[in-house]
Amino acid sequence: MTATRGADARASAAPPAFDATEDDVVAIPLRRPWRVVGGALVLVLVVSFAASVLTNPNIDFQAIGAFVFDPRILDGVGLTLLITFIAMVVSTFLAIVVAGMRLSSNPVLVSVAWCYVWVFRGTPLLVQIVLWGYLGLLYESLTIGIPFTDIAFWQADTNALISAFTAGLLALTLNQAAYSSEIVRAGMLSVDEGQREAAASLGMSPLYTFRRVLLPQAMRVIIPPMGNETISMLKNTSLLSVIAVLELYTQATVISSQNLKQVELLIVASLWYLFLTSVLSIPQYYLERRYGRGSSRSLPPTPIARLRRAIDARRPGPDPAPETKEVRVV
Repeated sequence: MTATRGADARASAAPPAFDATEDDVVAIPLRRPWRVVGGALVLVLVVSFAASVLTNPNIDFQAIGAFVFDPRILDGVGLTLLITFIAMVVSTFLAIVVAGMRLSSNPVLVSVAWCYVWVFRGTPLLVQIVLWGYLGLLYESLTIGIPFTDIAFWQADTNALISAFTAGLLALTLNQAAYSSEIVRAGMLSVDEGQREAAASLGMSPLYTFRRVLLPQAMRVIIPPMGNETISMLKNTSLLSVIAVLELYTQATVISSQNLKQVELLIVASLWYLFLTSVLSIPQYYLERRYGRGSSRSLPPTPIARLRRAIDARRPGPDPAPETKEVRVV
């Protein structure tokens, strides 16, 4: 009797089953034929362009394959990465300092920082590179001593001290610091003002508040544009060819001037730039995920997680459990 009553109770608690009738509304997906036509048209254009490049008799693909891993090209790739790394690290520290000066209550610091950003953002990067390369024409020697006197503690020849590599590194670093300082300042301004007030109420100094309270919260806004600036820095190293720094583009130009394979060497350089920018996009993606954890309840899945999810979806599911018949005991 107990089993029968339990079964009847479960049957009465189950939701009622509704039978489909002719009055039910059947949802039909909206057809978008022009989306299919547009996608097919774009696909045809892309395939046509790729076919025209691959079948072009004016491109020597054997030369491209021969020079992709040429030792001189690899040396240029290494120097490009070195310049990008040093310039971005140093410019980031300078940007934090300049942004702090812009946000300071000291009018002198604010004015100096504003003038620095104004000058380096207002002049072309190519002009700055050439000026740093020709610094020896302006100053024959660099001296450290007491201003407005002839007393000097240290003196060196400008051309011997500032080589082409150093001049290019200085130009890229100082120019990037001006742009990055505005990114850092925008990130600071995105933090709620109550955070600063709360830190001040706890007795934290302005420098400590800037370093431990404001900057970590501003990283969510700073990371995406700084990743883009890193990729831009990698490509801007090609401008150092005007002062004969042997980075990737300069090496490709030197080789092409010897074998007259200008287009092929440009393709080689472009392939390396595409590969390096793709590699740099990976840490940017994961840094954005790390500092964006507090902005949303659930983070988007990573590419590896999406791949695993697609593989699991294609796997056959477990066999359904065999049907069981309910036996009533009277």
